[in-house]
Amino acid sequence: MASKKSTILFVPGGSNKVRKINAPNGVIFFFVSIVFLITLGIGWLITDYRKIKTQIPELDYLKKENRIQKTQLIALTQKIIQINRNMAKLQEFDRKLRVMTNLEPSDEHDQFLSLGGSNNNILKSDYQLEKVHKGLIHQMHKSLENLETEIAVTSISQTELSDFLKEQKSILACTPSIKPAQGWFSSGFGYRISPFTNRREFHKGLDIASRIGTPVIAPADGLVVFVGKEGNFGKMIAVNHGYNLTTRYGHLHKYRVKKGQYVKRGQIIGEVGVSGRTTGPHLHYEVLLNGVPVNPLRYVLN
Repeated sequence: MASKKSTILFVPGGSNKVRKINAPNGVIFFFVSIVFLITLGIGWLITDYRKIKTQIPELDYLKKENRIQKTQLIALTQKIIQINRNMAKLQEFDRKLRVMTNLEPSDEHDQFLSLGGSNNNILKSDYQLEKVHKGLIHQMHKSLENLETEIAVTSISQTELSDFLKEQKSILACTPSIKPAQGWFSSGFGYRISPFTNRREFHKGLDIASRIGTPVIAPADGLVVFVGKEGNFGKMIAVNHGYNLTTRYGHLHKYRVKKGQYVKRGQIIGEVGVSGRTTGPHLHYEVLLNGVPVNPLRYVLN
């Protein structure tokens, strides 16, 4: 059976002849469908183009924001790198202090001295943005964690050093180191012939001959533990300096301190006199270490 046909007329303007085309209905339907699909496709493209065109400013803004974020991340990373360098310098200074004070560093301190470093490729401007973000963020988290640990370890180390130096300062302040009175040494520490018995005896201190009333000063910080008369020493003062060190001052004329009083190096504690058994005005000065008399000259700096 023959397929049905349709006639398409083309009516031109003017006096031109009318043209007609006879075509099967299927061909016409196919042609109309193609035209419809093309029209639909063009419409979708126009709509999509308009949509993309409206998004272009937003995309430009996001690109700009990404560039700013990249710059900020790079700047932050550089600051973290600088902080790491400063921390390394601080730790090196800490190490030198420990060497000077004979303090051995702890295992934790040694472990974190070598931390640091950075991936310099991440800081290059031509590095991919996504990799830059991931790399920088990962590096910053790692660096900040390391810094937190390093700061904690260094803080402990600095506290230990501070306590050690305070103790050393306290030891130095409490160690007798100056001459307790002006005058000349009339008798030294050790065996001598006694001016009273004319026999050989052990002299437990140092005699400093001077005028009556010459100030007697504390050679170091300490606590006055005795003020009073003590046998042949006459009027005497004893000062406990801690660290098993005690000093005693005999044959005094006057007391200038009281028992229980804390004294500082250079503070006047008494006056030279002739109390007790003595051949003339002088100060008898003793230094006891763990209760045993030692040569006071070991504790007198010129």
